[in-house]
Amino acid sequence: MAAAGGELLTSAGIFMAATVAVVPLFRRFGLGTVLGYLAAGTLIGPYVLDLIGDVESILTIAEFGVVLLLFVIGLELNPNRLWRMRAEIFGLGTAQVMITGVAVAASTMLFGLSSATAWIVGFALALSSTAFAIQILDERGARSTVYGRRAFSILLFQDLAIVPLLGLVAFLSPSNGSSGVDWLEIAKMIGVIVGFVVGGRFILKPIFRIMANTGSREVFGAAALLLVIGAALLMNAVGLSMALGAFLGGVLLAESEFRHQIEADIEPFRALLLSLFFMSVGALVNWPLVIGRIGEILLIVLSLTLLKALILYLLSRLFKSEVNDAVRIAALLPQGGEFAFVLFTAAQGAALMTEEQSSLLTAAVTISMAFTPLAGMLAEKFIASRPKQQHTGDMTGVEHAENQTVIIAGFGRIGQIVTQLMLARGISVTAIDMDPERIRTAEKFGNKVYYGDITRLDVLRAAGAEEAALIFVTINNRRICNKLVSMLRASFPKLRILVRAYDRIHALELLDVGADFVIRETFESSVRLGLEGLRMLGTEEDVVSSLADEFRIRDQDRLMAQRSGDIFAKGDIVFTRFDNVLDALETREET
Repeated sequence: MAAAGGELLTSAGIFMAATVAVVPLFRRFGLGTVLGYLAAGTLIGPYVLDLIGDVESILTIAEFGVVLLLFVIGLELNPNRLWRMRAEIFGLGTAQVMITGVAVAASTMLFGLSSATAWIVGFALALSSTAFAIQILDERGARSTVYGRRAFSILLFQDLAIVPLLGLVAFLSPSNGSSGVDWLEIAKMIGVIVGFVVGGRFILKPIFRIMANTGSREVFGAAALLLVIGAALLMNAVGLSMALGAFLGGVLLAESEFRHQIEADIEPFRALLLSLFFMSVGALVNWPLVIGRIGEILLIVLSLTLLKALILYLLSRLFKSEVNDAVRIAALLPQGGEFAFVLFTAAQGAALMTEEQSSLLTAAVTISMAFTPLAGMLAEKFIASRPKQQHTGDMTGVEHAENQTVIIAGFGRIGQIVTQLMLARGISVTAIDMDPERIRTAEKFGNKVYYGDITRLDVLRAAGAEEAALIFVTINNRRICNKLVSMLRASFPKLRILVRAYDRIHALELLDVGADFVIRETFESSVRLGLEGLRMLGTEEDVVSSLADEFRIRDQDRLMAQRSGDIFAKGDIVFTRFDNVLDALETREET
């Protein structure tokens, strides 16, 4: 037992050391983490340093990372989001996968592959690298552009396609064709899926509500993992893909108020196991065989890249993308993707591919990913060489405000009012709160509020802080508020931060840690109260309006003076003669 434990710890140390040594280098040169993991696995695998013995056993554990990835993809399938992007996802995305898959499959049949193997290879190579493409979009700040949204829509459909494609691998497996169709077995599978979906809709939310009420992050995270494991094992028990079970579990919670917290709790396990999966794939590639047939592999890479790029360009133009956008999409998504590794591994296990075929294709996908940054640079040079176009509207620009998202951190009195104002303008709102009872009450009045610890960076990312236009921080705890604003400014430098403060001193603290706009919670109500009193005392309306403007200006000036240390105040009290305000107002009017 101790020896086995020591061996496991040694293997874990080797994997981590390889990750630390190799992956940062690949990130440094813009090659992405996926290629880094594959290279790290290759380095410690049996064909190079031979530091890891039983790679197949490690791969079996690491495949659970794919299961968790499918769960997270399911969580992303919010029906409202799907509906807004339906044309790109189910039109452009479907066309890209089907046309590319058929074209590649037909090409591989000409080179002697069996039809079953050719279909798996064709559709596996039709998929692009989500990890690579999203990283490039984020580095360019292009996620919210028209071409960024369309590229993301294609990637989202590709992610969805992995579920039926894994089912296709099982269906085409030689072991499935020997005894005819077992209708009873099929009925059992359908029954389990229907039972899981129907039952899940009624019991999952109450269960997670109970977990949230415990106030324990560990218990909530354990419940999320248990759901994924339970759903995966249930589907596996009736002969279905474990990934399908996890995917369905994610879909059932996509509309739940707990989805962001669940995603944040699952993310560390998903990232760890998925990186282990890529390293295991890299370790299992027969690199001596690959080097011996490098010419053949480069021909596959060149053919695949050009074919996918051409299809992507033509389809983008067909769906009314401008030339520059179509070129950018074609240069962003021509590579093979990480899900190809998943399908190749599954196909090899189902006796649809040989180890030699899997190694050659895995190497081809890896090299195609390495060429992606180069393709992007060539595309930008081509676009720069073209005559400048006159754009109409916002066709290639950033989204209108109505299509952008804001985050509301804290759904108390102030957060509720801000939310209503945003929704009245048609702006998408993601409201987050930690109080399960407040969330249930909000639901009764038709408000969608998500459960989550907003002071956690992973929860903020899951809520979309990297893409959001701005965030309103309306939480009541002064210390947590300061901590959150500081973390937001450090982690999301482009995000605009609007905060409610307790008093003047708190407002100054918030400005110092990076808030873009601060309002004291009693300031405007106090001003409005005083102005209404002046009206009742017979003050003319134009005087009241001018006085209000001048008072706000003077107060802001005093706040900035406090910040620079020119004057001192305690709380919200600053001893300034009110006639100074009147004098300043008269001076401005004379000027």
